[in-house]
Amino acid sequence: MRRVLAAGLLVTATATACSGVPAAPATDFATGADTSGAAKRIAWGPCTDITRANGEKPASQDPAVRCAKLPVPLDYAKPDGEKIDIALIKISAAEPGDRVGSLVFNFGGPGASGVDTLDQAAKALASLRTSYDLISFDPRGVERSAGVRCGSGPELDRFMAMNTLPQGAKTRSETDEANKQFAKLCERDSGDILPYVGTVNAARDMDRIRAAVGDPKLNYFGMSYGTQLGAVYATLFPKKVGRMVLDAPLYPEVSFRQRTIAQTRGFQQTYESFLKNCVKESCEFGKDYAAADANVEKLMRQLAAKPLRVGNRELTQGLASTGVAAALYSQLSWPFLETALAEAMKGRGDALLYLSDNYTGRRSDGTYNTQMTSFPAITCVDTAERPSEAELRATEAAALKISPLFGSEGSGGLCRVWPAKGSNQAKHVNATGSAPILVVGGRHDPATPYQWAPKMTAALRTATLLTYEGVGHGAYLSGNKCVAGAVDGYLLEGRMPQKGADCPSA
Repeated sequence: MRRVLAAGLLVTATATACSGVPAAPATDFATGADTSGAAKRIAWGPCTDITRANGEKPASQDPAVRCAKLPVPLDYAKPDGEKIDIALIKISAAEPGDRVGSLVFNFGGPGASGVDTLDQAAKALASLRTSYDLISFDPRGVERSAGVRCGSGPELDRFMAMNTLPQGAKTRSETDEANKQFAKLCERDSGDILPYVGTVNAARDMDRIRAAVGDPKLNYFGMSYGTQLGAVYATLFPKKVGRMVLDAPLYPEVSFRQRTIAQTRGFQQTYESFLKNCVKESCEFGKDYAAADANVEKLMRQLAAKPLRVGNRELTQGLASTGVAAALYSQLSWPFLETALAEAMKGRGDALLYLSDNYTGRRSDGTYNTQMTSFPAITCVDTAERPSEAELRATEAAALKISPLFGSEGSGGLCRVWPAKGSNQAKHVNATGSAPILVVGGRHDPATPYQWAPKMTAALRTATLLTYEGVGHGAYLSGNKCVAGAVDGYLLEGRMPQKGADCPSA
């Protein structure tokens, strides 16, 4: 399976198991209205196994952090049929007297565990916790929520390690065969859940969460893929929208080709910015831009021919390029990436392998979370598009022309052989009738290019766009005070930024 650039994982996370919860009320999903009387409240309990990306457990657990499971229909066409559990986490409001309700988060992916991510991101969200209970969840098909599994750790190791270079028929043939094998493993291990993991059903699950926590409207903060999830919710339940922020928007109406080209260009531009920043004073692997770029290209060619040994593993070109892409999501990672590349050029691949593992969700014991298996499962169900061989090759050629390092055929190659059918319902959004929605778009975002932000804003009909001029994926968690002030002002006080509002990078 060739590396695919995710819509975005703003914080990398792993899984948790939580305590039980009574069933949520029946809901009319045409209107979002409860149909069984007063909503039953969730029975929150201790979080029993929250873990970090490497599989380690936190040293201690804040007693304000609580977990639960919420049963929801596997198939919403059969609401009284088979149920699956949605894993939830809550961090109670720091000032109960000022509490105004709950704020539900999705941090991206698709495929990231919201349970573990919220636990890790709690300090960065302290201002919002003054007035809200912070809530997140593992969407269906992710980790503890009937997570999609596709093979063993060693099998996934082989898929993740595949090279994208050298370009040519042999590499394409290997990729095609790997896609088929991967899809077969997903069908074998998770076939029952695959048709039901899409964003439309996840949005319906969010309305169950809203009702179960007792909120008349959903206050929501979606980042990256979470923006599509929020937009779909607002389309299905416009009258149930409270205060909603969509940061780093993934515009759902783009095709596989459009997404692949836009993301390839975004990552290449960010990579070029990284190199320019690196050589401003002194760069560990090149005295100037041309030398640094040439040295990275040389490293990738060497790794394609002969991987670097790292303990009992190998750093392949495919893993190395994944590690580079992972570090480009945030400018805060650039110093580490500089060191990682310099060390790899000297024969030490540990740091680049760490970056790759953190992105793919590989734990230190060789197991994986569902990050890389949930991603294609949700992506492929969210569209009916199944590109032809000619379309894939045209996409790949265009992407490789932009960037040999990041160019690929995109998700279309895997979705072409995916065992579950897709639907276009999650591709079309229109929140007419909803409360105002705040969209935040980054001018230099590699994973969700800025051009998608005004498109999402226009499609929703009820949204206002705030532009962030900085570099990196996502604005709110970047540390930018202007963005934080604008978003907090809306979520805490209801003050929407003026049309055309802009936040500088510094």
